[in-house]
Amino acid sequence: MDNLSSTASLTMSTDGTAIACEQRGTGPAVVLVGGALCTSASDAPLAELLAADFTVFTYDRRGRGGSGDRAPYAVEREIEDLAAVVALAGGEVMVHGMSSGAALALRAAAAGVPVRGLSVYEPPYETGARARADRRARVHRMASLLAEDRRGDVLAEFLRAAGMPAEALYGLRRLPVWADMERLAHTLAYDHEVLGDGTVPTELLATVTGRVLVVDGGASPSPMREAARAVATALPRGRHRTLTGQTHEVAPHVLAPVLAAFFAG
Repeated sequence: MDNLSSTASLTMSTDGTAIACEQRGTGPAVVLVGGALCTSASDAPLAELLAADFTVFTYDRRGRGGSGDRAPYAVEREIEDLAAVVALAGGEVMVHGMSSGAALALRAAAAGVPVRGLSVYEPPYETGARARADRRARVHRMASLLAEDRRGDVLAEFLRAAGMPAEALYGLRRLPVWADMERLAHTLAYDHEVLGDGTVPTELLATVTGRVLVVDGGASPSPMREAARAVATALPRGRHRTLTGQTHEVAPHVLAPVLAAFFAG
């Protein structure tokens, strides 16, 4: 199979929800777990780079893209989804999680999903008391907006909190991609659930016995980098790596060789 080609498939989660997957490349299996507002397509650039050395599986988390969804939401169901993709990939595999997908991957590893090596990029935990209070207020506002089906306002709240300038947000709302993002707005509540109270879950991380690479960007905001270091410290076999000049929107061509070296080690 050409590394740049992909094969689509469906796998069934424990509760009967269909999870849409794509497979690229040949070699040891790696599963990519996307972050907020991401689908399997979002992970395609990184997957194509890793496919030179690995069989890479990307998937749509529940409620996104080609995957199904069931109410009520529970983090345990998302862990089961990832476990189903890991089983499809052949069992004990390598996993990489991005942002909230990193938090989900860490929770899955702690729950016993068979992960041979785990890397995470900037899990978005909060380390300061003020930041945690701001997060609680933001999550409450977004939940209220979702209850009123004000998806555009939910997105705007999330993107403002992520640091998007007002002018950029104004322009984005007028692009065709905005409608695609609105369709995923309800899954932001899922990401909030995955992150729990937003603090670094040190007790849970202490139960992750496998080796974990925690990566951040040298140009990311200092609270994000502090959270990455705190996660690495809490993990029994955690390693920390900073990518010079990178932000939360890490360049796939910079990240890919770092992951390849870690997974091959």
